[in-house]
Amino acid sequence: MYDPVHLQTFLAVAQTLSFTQAARRLDLRQSTVSQHVRRLEAAAGRALFTRDTHSVELTEDGEAMLGFARSILEAHERASAFFAGTRLRGRLRFGASEDFVLGRLPEILETFRHEHPEVDLELTVELSGTLHEQLAEGALDLVLAKRRPKDRHGAMVWRDELAWIGAPGLRLEPDRPVPLILYPPPGITRARALDVLEQQGRAWRIACTSGSLNGLVAAARAGLGVMAHARGLIPPGLSRVRSGGLPELGPVDFVLLHGRHRGAGTQEAAQALARAILAGGDRLRSRG
Repeated sequence: MYDPVHLQTFLAVAQTLSFTQAARRLDLRQSTVSQHVRRLEAAAGRALFTRDTHSVELTEDGEAMLGFARSILEAHERASAFFAGTRLRGRLRFGASEDFVLGRLPEILETFRHEHPEVDLELTVELSGTLHEQLAEGALDLVLAKRRPKDRHGAMVWRDELAWIGAPGLRLEPDRPVPLILYPPPGITRARALDVLEQQGRAWRIACTSGSLNGLVAAARAGLGVMAHARGLIPPGLSRVRSGGLPELGPVDFVLLHGRHRGAGTQEAAQALARAILAGGDRLRSRG
């Protein structure tokens, strides 16, 4: 009833909230993406997206279809691997941004390890900027991280908005320097936060610096200041800060980037993990 190709296209649109970005990810024409979505909506008998010239949003039925689409595509992948009669082998060096250490990425990695037990998966958790550097140096084979400003490389997993977050009830005064909780350089959110404050002419001070997300969250929960963070990944115990006239931080793209693979086994393993992350990428976001 539901064509896996149409489901794959649906997931790409649902995760990027953009028909244009989905087309780039899948290397399809935008008209083809629209056609796949229309055919899936016809098969379901429901509208899966509300869309106009400026935005794309999932409907309630679209949210429900997310889980079904993931399950069908995962079953399709397992069946294809089983009847192909090949088992992935090799060493795969995977880098993931600090943003995901408190999320559901481990569930995707656990499933991958179960389905591909002969792949030696090595996980590196670092700042997005550091992961980009390590990938360029050949130290990693696959990276899930924020896209750097003005960069167009990588397969988009999803687009989100950056938000100022802090302890619930935290109030900032517009005439006082903004107390910042930051990653060290080359943190991408650090650079964005400082840039927008400088453009606004707003005074700021550093209240906490930590290379660990847990460290930043602890400082934020203690009410030491605010941090720039993806709206879809806000850690428990923190919320958006709307006081103090803070400037908008703008969008952020989370992407998958492939490195210079050392052999066929590594390349195939990297492609398999990339497919698993793209299929289940919406699970990485919180639904609060």
